[in-house]
Amino acid sequence: MPLLRGVTITDIGSEGNAIARIDDMVLFVPGMIPGDVADIKVRKKKKRYMEGVVVTLTSPSPDRIKPPCDHFGTCGGCRWQHLPYDKQLYYKEKQVRDNLTRISHTPIPEINPIIGSGNEYFYRNKLEFTFSDKRWITREEVVSGKEIVQKPALGFHVPGIFDKVLDINKCHLLKEPSDSIRNEVRNYALANGLSFYNLNDHEGLLRNMIVRITTTGEVMVIVISARDQ
Repeated sequence: MPLLRGVTITDIGSEGNAIARIDDMVLFVPGMIPGDVADIKVRKKKKRYMEGVVVTLTSPSPDRIKPPCDHFGTCGGCRWQHLPYDKQLYYKEKQVRDNLTRISHTPIPEINPIIGSGNEYFYRNKLEFTFSDKRWITREEVVSGKEIVQKPALGFHVPGIFDKVLDINKCHLLKEPSDSIRNEVRNYALANGLSFYNLNDHEGLLRNMIVRITTTGEVMVIVISARDQ
């Protein structure tokens, strides 16, 4: 597949993909924002569109910001932390308008602006985490040249890969004590020799954990095991 050099990202699509246009073809690229200029490797080519991945970000968008989460880019829980919140709202509103007018050809009146949340982060009230006996090794670890230590994980599934779990230290979706609970449960399980689940062999004790925090501050924790201990 070809390497496209100097591609300018012009829009945002669904499922966390940014959009560029190459002649009459639409190119979908994950992890980019409008204004980015990058060299892109095409991974899939269909009749009307292509899918690619960034090889080199040659010129970052002036809108690009540093995402607060250390797991951003690997974890699929948040797709647009590298884009200011007001810009996120702008492009989401544009998506709604384009889907109705350009794709479905539906005449609509003027759309009112999206009302943003008062909480840009820590707005969820429940999260579900997965135990795995082998954590996902990040690209940064691989290219660092340092020794990689394999160990169990408690976190989120890597997007598109059912049997890989990214070990999460701090998550910006659910407020404390969610992080403290998750990290303490992981530490307790490791210290006491409790086995983490293997998603391929279907073996291991600890499988999932749900943390819910109410608006009144009450906390519910559910740990799901694959068998009786």
